[in-house]
Amino acid sequence: MIYSDIALYLISQARKLYENDKIPDLELDETIYAIDSSTIDLCLSLFPWAKFRKRKAAIKLHTVIDIRGSIPTFIHISDGIMHDVNVLDLISTEPNAIYIMDRGYLDYRRLYRIQISDSFFVIRAKRNLKFKRLYSRKVDKSLGLLCDQTIVLTGYYQSQDYPAKLRRVKYYDNESDRVFVFLTNNFEIDAINIAELYRNRWKIELFFKWIKQNLRIKKFYGTSANAVKTQIWIAISTYVLIAIMKKKLKLKQSLYQILQILSVTIFEKVPIYQLFNETDKIDKIYSFDNTLNLFNL
Repeated sequence: MIYSDIALYLISQARKLYENDKIPDLELDETIYAIDSSTIDLCLSLFPWAKFRKRKAAIKLHTVIDIRGSIPTFIHISDGIMHDVNVLDLISTEPNAIYIMDRGYLDYRRLYRIQISDSFFVIRAKRNLKFKRLYSRKVDKSLGLLCDQTIVLTGYYQSQDYPAKLRRVKYYDNESDRVFVFLTNNFEIDAINIAELYRNRWKIELFFKWIKQNLRIKKFYGTSANAVKTQIWIAISTYVLIAIMKKKLKLKQSLYQILQILSVTIFEKVPIYQLFNETDKIDKIYSFDNTLNLFNL
């Protein structure tokens, strides 16, 4: 599809622009990716090919984003039936990169494939985790860390699927008053960085919300699979173009703010630098929305 080719080309250009960006609170040299999916509900009578439930249709947007700049690097559009964890079979992992996932992707056989490909993962553990502690490291409890352990899995199938050692980090988040348990195969970085890595996973949630809310992706102009995929790829191309423009023009506005400004001034014959420096006009645009800090890039 020509639209997917255009989007993938733009993605390659955007990644080059953001490759030297630093992630706040994380001083890591590794490339960091977040993996997640978003479900878009459809009408079954209009989209019978998008099977999901008995009386409901849907598609899933499976995505991997580079945390630097929140640039998507992998996109797979499926029907709603496809389970999130199956997309790990389609992703080619990058050596020494770190992949952040929620526990919906917890499959030890697939995680072990990441391990033997010399890549790293950070994922939330499930409550029924069966393991044996080998030893523990000291942690700074003032940072919210509760434990940092080296473990092996003891469940029959789990231990066969993942025969290597794992690192288990338990963390209390004061803001949400919740305890998180993370599993990772990275034994080198500080324990607090494990929690910070997972915190950055929310950038992919903001990416989905931004795409759906601001690029009309919830309403489709055609009902065929090709029409839906075309509209999604166009939306992603628009997102990446704005990310490219933000970096090349060194704009201080967020991606959402840039889109808002362009949407109300698209027919004005004004130099683009002047457009983003007219503070009175920009402040007037900003005043119409209360969620501008949602995507703070």
